[in-house]
Amino acid sequence: MSALYWLIPAALVLLGLALWLLFWAIGNGQYDDLDSPGERLLFDEQDPAHRAAQPPKEPHDEP
Repeated sequence: MSALYWLIPAALVLLGLALWLLFWAIGNGQYDDLDSPGERLLFDEQDPAHRAAQPPKEPHDEP
């Protein structure tokens, strides 16, 4: 019975932490785009027409 005195508060703290992390992830846009990572696997990166195959643009050094 004495174990319940520390297990229940520990469980409540973990629940609060999990909820805080969930709302933090939602607020920071972690769940905004769920489709693109799965679709990237389907496209061939060697296809020059696909935007993922394009090399990243480097900033130009202009004086």
